[in-house]
Amino acid sequence: QVHLVESGGGLVQAGGSLRLSCAASGRTFRNNPMGWSRQAPGKEREFVAAISRSGSSTRYADSVKGRFTISRDNAKNTVYLQMASLKPEDTAVYYCAADRRTHNAVVVTTNAYDYWGQGTQVTVSS
Repeated sequence: QVHLVESGGGLVQAGGSLRLSCAASGRTFRNNPMGWSRQAPGKEREFVAAISRSGSSTRYADSVKGRFTISRDNAKNTVYLQMASLKPEDTAVYYCAADRRTHNAVVVTTNAYDYWGQGTQVTVSS
């Protein structure tokens, strides 16, 4: 059974930083694109960042570009999201996701992902 488990969320003041981790188990995702999305209360889930299977290509939502960095360690079957200069509007549940297809493109559409974690809460206070 496939599991994606996020960790690293929490409460942080505006301007602070957090590092989210997503550990996969049940199968390897080293050949699969992965990404992060988020969902704020009352809003739809939105794309945040994506990374190709090799890690050579990344994409970001305009709202986080220059502040967030996605990376992956295929040896550890783990993807990360380093978040800096956090703003109150970044408050949301953050989800890790994986594409079942084995290609080296980035996936920027949330509904294209097949596997999802349970999410981790990030709260940014002003």
